[in-house]
Amino acid sequence: MAKPKSVYQCSACGHEAAKWLGRCPDCAAWGSIADDPTPRAATSGLALRLTSTPATAITRIDARTAVAKSTGSSELDRVLGGGIVAGSVVLLAGEPGVGKSTLLLDVVHRWAQRSADDRALYVTGEESAQQVRLRADRTGALHDRIYLAAESDLAVVLSHAEQVRPSLLVVDSVQTIYATDVDGVRGGVTQVRAVTAALTSFAKATGIAVLVVGHVTKDGAVAGPRSLEHLVDVVLHFEGDRHSTLRLVRGIKNRFGAADEVGCFELRDDGIVGVSDPSGLFLHHHTAPVAGTAITVVMDGKRPLLGELQALVVPTQAPMPRRSVSGLDASRVAMVVAVLDSRCKITLGQREVYAATVGGMRVTEPAADLALAVAIATAAQNTEIRPTVALGEVGLAGEVRRVTGLGRRLSEAQRLGFEHALVPPNPGPVPAGIRVTEISTVADAIAVVQRR
Repeated sequence: MAKPKSVYQCSACGHEAAKWLGRCPDCAAWGSIADDPTPRAATSGLALRLTSTPATAITRIDARTAVAKSTGSSELDRVLGGGIVAGSVVLLAGEPGVGKSTLLLDVVHRWAQRSADDRALYVTGEESAQQVRLRADRTGALHDRIYLAAESDLAVVLSHAEQVRPSLLVVDSVQTIYATDVDGVRGGVTQVRAVTAALTSFAKATGIAVLVVGHVTKDGAVAGPRSLEHLVDVVLHFEGDRHSTLRLVRGIKNRFGAADEVGCFELRDDGIVGVSDPSGLFLHHHTAPVAGTAITVVMDGKRPLLGELQALVVPTQAPMPRRSVSGLDASRVAMVVAVLDSRCKITLGQREVYAATVGGMRVTEPAADLALAVAIATAAQNTEIRPTVALGEVGLAGEVRRVTGLGRRLSEAQRLGFEHALVPPNPGPVPAGIRVTEISTVADAIAVVQRR
């Protein structure tokens, strides 16, 4: 049998080295590699071990235990695939201050209201119990079946869970919990991986649903190793602009449902509420025709959302005209400006162009190109038009291309009262109640808009 090899492992990033190093070559951390090597078990010659639970025919396994239970929040249930499954582990990641703790308090409050058998245990490792109580007072998330513990030791957390026996355990956050029998700094890769693995094993063994909060890096990814996302059943991203009240819960991974759903919430002073019809947040209803405005429908996951694009074009004497963008992809705005200048003879070389979305919406998909072109063109020509729904991707030759989910986008526009839309050629079945005009080029779209 081959002898096990010893490796030196970095406690910050998990990098393994054959010899001791003062500085980790991966994360550049000093003193993060232990002096004592860690033995690695040999992969060959392992003896077979008897299993405690024999294999069972798949037809004899009861699937009713994997039925999702509603959290009480329809928007969160949409992303989770109907609710939280007993024994599952859900990772909620988001930037600091975005409102994760407020959302979790609302979740445990709704969970405790379900029935007398549903208790929730909220474990906070970042705040004191008094701070969480103050937030609960402000948001009205108080209930006798909500238990609160301010702990950071994993063994104590699991002990609290065994005593309370909740049906939902919330850990805020995984980076603040540490295991005393595991080497590494708190919040490091080794500790985070060990804590998550222990919570996952606890959830599977007891049937208690676990909701874990995780921090994100500067790039927006979940802090810690990629294996952290593989250990859990569901990964959710909680995101939003601090200057806006809108918050989005986006599904990244879901073993119990679709992984491309989006839930919309509005963060208020007295808590957080779900927004079942968020399109109204991204539209400004004009009472009179206005230049430089167009409406588009973007697909966020499987959810169609109406958004308003606005543009302002002003002359300038500066040698380098400004191109200011808010809520849009700056490269696509530059491309649309170039197409209008070259293919539609709308001179923008000595003009500043400002393009933005309404309500803090973020639009990056190419389906909004045609609406952006209409907004910039009417702003440059100062042509007052009614808010127009425009759907289509713009090519460098000035052509308008088809987009996915056109029928669903038109249905959403018709539901909100729009009667006319500009679409690419051959749109397919069109929902009743909305009239479409097929557009082949951007120049044709501008001509149609000016005649309306």
